[in-house]
Amino acid sequence: MDQLRAIDSPHVELVRGKGLLIGVVIKDESGPARPFCEELHRRGILAKETHEQVIRFAPPLVVEKETLEWALSEIREILAGVPATT
Repeated sequence: MDQLRAIDSPHVELVRGKGLLIGVVIKDESGPARPFCEELHRRGILAKETHEQVIRFAPPLVVEKETLEWALSEIREILAGVPATT
């Protein structure tokens, strides 16, 4: 969560969660979370939009550190940019 909070993004309002169950709240002015989730999916990361503005991450409990580092790199790139419109 600390690494997600450290992402310099004009889209992120808040990062919340416990353990690996994490929600990234997208600012209203950035639109809904769905385009972000769709871009994550295109890059091989499964995430679910909830409550219209939240990207929910729930990786498997057996996820390896290298996989998390790769995913953080992809997430950082997506959240720092402008999401593709659907």
